[in-house]
Amino acid sequence: MLKERNALVVSVGDRTPFDGLELYGWNLVRADNLDDLPKLVRRHHCTVGLLYCDQCDWGEIAKAWGHVARVSGSVSWIAVINHDDMEDNELRSLIARSFFDFYTLPINPERFHEVLGHAHGMAELRRSMRHEPGTEEIDFKIIGRSKAISKLFALIYKVSETDLPVLINGESGTGKELTTQAIHAHSVRASGPCIEVNCGAIPPSLIQSELFGHEKGAFTGAAKRKIGLIEAAHGGTLFLDEIGDLPLEIQAHLLRFLQEQTIRRLGSTSKIHVDARVVAATHVDLEKAVADGRFREDLYYRINVLPVTVPPLRERKGDVEVLARHFLSTLDSDLVRHVNGFSEAAIRAMNDHRWPGNVRELINRVHRAAILSEGSEISVFDLGLGDDESQGRRIHSLDEARAQAEKRAIRQALAETGYTVSHAAKLLGTSRRTLYRLLEKHQIPSDPSGIEGDSGLLS
Repeated sequence: MLKERNALVVSVGDRTPFDGLELYGWNLVRADNLDDLPKLVRRHHCTVGLLYCDQCDWGEIAKAWGHVARVSGSVSWIAVINHDDMEDNELRSLIARSFFDFYTLPINPERFHEVLGHAHGMAELRRSMRHEPGTEEIDFKIIGRSKAISKLFALIYKVSETDLPVLINGESGTGKELTTQAIHAHSVRASGPCIEVNCGAIPPSLIQSELFGHEKGAFTGAAKRKIGLIEAAHGGTLFLDEIGDLPLEIQAHLLRFLQEQTIRRLGSTSKIHVDARVVAATHVDLEKAVADGRFREDLYYRINVLPVTVPPLRERKGDVEVLARHFLSTLDSDLVRHVNGFSEAAIRAMNDHRWPGNVRELINRVHRAAILSEGSEISVFDLGLGDDESQGRRIHSLDEARAQAEKRAIRQALAETGYTVSHAAKLLGTSRRTLYRLLEKHQIPSDPSGIEGDSGLLS
């Protein structure tokens, strides 16, 4: 018995010349309009698409096809045409640019089945290559070979095959943004936009306009219509980072969008359909936020359909050295041409460190150390993880022990806060002025690599 396969059909005209394909195991999924394409591709797992246009304007079809190709993801499209249509320059250009193959009428079911099978086979081959073992680093831009990160890769593959909401949990700096990008890149929405929104970075007075958009004159200063970030994600993925920071009023609007897949711009009474997959991320305990009344329970259950946890760096055994060498290799060679790698003591220190700032902390430490190092190898001291001279050396006085502990605490606080002195002082429970005095006392640079604030990477 032939295995049934699904082919998406877009037909422009009064007839559809595809009778008889069912005998060869093909189930034809017909799209009544172009807006239905993403939903049909995902629901029926279509790998092949058929376009038939009977006496139509190929120039108009060509104008619309960019949207079709984008929202239909990885579907292999075949144009079914009349023989005389091949004289149309617009059609020839469109087929060469956007189609896997074309077929001229009349249809011979057996031969046409072979053409569809070839298109289906190529689509399946492309899909299997995405899952080829050993390609994860290139595929995901997430570096690592540990068991913890391998489990994350496997989970990314699984959730990418669905279109349900995803909630990514993880400490700051673990790689939640890269995880979202990987999910998007391996989904049927890969050719659509991936719109990232940092919910905690938008002022409360602007967040509704930023997310939902507004019409001209909706409020003072609204000189023209603005498309919101949710609407901009149509056909793709909407990434809501730090969703726990959303005000309760905006949470209600977001819940309505998730339930109805429609939005209203500020100043408008019209509903706009938006087809976007929602991926949310947080480093806070949303269940506790729900219990405290800071996050809506109904919204929590709506976004937490597919939970994904990104492991902290301390749980990724064996990845620290791999990551450190990678980040060193990304630096401008003119800046660090004298540095060949890490000392053995530095590697031990990195493996022993708890990395409270996770991958972001590792990036900052490696880049800073590479620029400041005066030797051919990055040392423990260069990384700010201790003094090479003190490794294995006894401390002879209480004052010396206190000074060493003070230096370690300051360096750790600076690393955790991306070398933002005011934030480090707050973390240490002291004033900015006192911290500057201690930095001078211990000869610790306040901003040795020129990095001020959050690096913005791997969050």
